[in-house]
Amino acid sequence: MNHEDFIQRLLRLEYHQQLLLNMVGNTKQQFFKLVIKKSLSEEEVEAFFELCENLSIELDEQKAEGFVHFNPLLVKFKEGLHPNLRVDEVIQACLTQQLYTPLMAELSKYL
Repeated sequence: MNHEDFIQRLLRLEYHQQLLLNMVGNTKQQFFKLVIKKSLSEEEVEAFFELCENLSIELDEQKAEGFVHFNPLLVKFKEGLHPNLRVDEVIQACLTQQLYTPLMAELSKYL
């Protein structure tokens, strides 16, 4: 396969990916749809999950200590988020897909 054939196949795959995203518009899997739309790698998604795990633990610890304001967690979330992702769309997608619901519900209060 030459370079031009490879480019054409890649462009076709990108086009098909866009069509698939349009077809699954009503799915509850909004975070995974966002992953595809923003072309994140498996490693980048794993880093996101790790960030959410750490922040969920921190949220639980802060609640146990009596904290009532969690704006600093939103700052950490923003800083750890992949640059292709917007905070508001990620939080909404995670809430729809029911990923890290307690964390995302709390963070959504500070948007």
